[in-house]
Amino acid sequence: MDRQTVKRLPSWLSRKMGQPSALHDMKNILRSRNLHTVCESAHCPNIGECFSKPTATFMILGDVCTRMCGFCSVEKSASPVVVDTNEPHNITLTAKELGLRHVVITSVTRDDLVDGGAMQFALTIRAVKDTISSISVEVLTPDFKGNEKALAVVLNERPNIFNHNIETVPSLYAKVRPQANYRQSLKVIETAKNMADDVITKSGLMVGLGEIKSEVKSVMMDLASVGCDAVTIGQYLRPSMKNLKVSEYVPPEVFKEYKEYGKEIGLKYVYAGPFVRSSYNAEDMITQIAKVDYTDNDDV
Repeated sequence: MDRQTVKRLPSWLSRKMGQPSALHDMKNILRSRNLHTVCESAHCPNIGECFSKPTATFMILGDVCTRMCGFCSVEKSASPVVVDTNEPHNITLTAKELGLRHVVITSVTRDDLVDGGAMQFALTIRAVKDTISSISVEVLTPDFKGNEKALAVVLNERPNIFNHNIETVPSLYAKVRPQANYRQSLKVIETAKNMADDVITKSGLMVGLGEIKSEVKSVMMDLASVGCDAVTIGQYLRPSMKNLKVSEYVPPEVFKEYKEYGKEIGLKYVYAGPFVRSSYNAEDMITQIAKVDYTDNDDV
């Protein structure tokens, strides 16, 4: 049977929704400050768990993206919203109110902006760190079209973790990331490590889109070769009928294989499992990677 016709999820992809009251409270806080999260916009399956903790991945620069990636459910338009100058302050207030120890800041891709939104990243990092001295900050950035000056603007604020997702294997870029370039994304990670070698570099990819295992391992090797410290690997789940179909539900043992392979090739941290997402349990990584600790972090 063609796996694309399989409608029922396998048993390992069942997920609890979390506490409804916690979800409601978190959403009220976010809406009161005109903030967005990738958790909501990308229909993340972990939203119930994460909002109940609470934790969230703040999405700056609005909730409308200029790119047409096939896997993503974020709204798309060539004319996105005006940049909100209050965003850095409001994210800082929210992080403080929630008592966050680790904050993740990502964005839609803003090809309409000269710097791709780099300054908004920098201002947000600075605002959070200046206000909450003990907090660690992770950024998950777009490729900035390979603009190294924009990349430097972000890294000059010294986030603890710099993340740029490779997303998929090169053979699938045309349908998964048609406006991106695999080699350019590798170069972003390599340049980030060269600019700030004290910053942890990280990337993530999805499986179940039609790739084969050797392609995933090749991507992991490429990431290791450009100085990427940490890699996350998770199952692609179709967020809406407008997005790409799932080609395969990858079984848990394959994620374990990827984790072991990452260890063999020298990656400092690999988080692999069906529900793993780039920012899922992101706080745990700082402690883990400092010790190069391969505890049993498979999300199975």
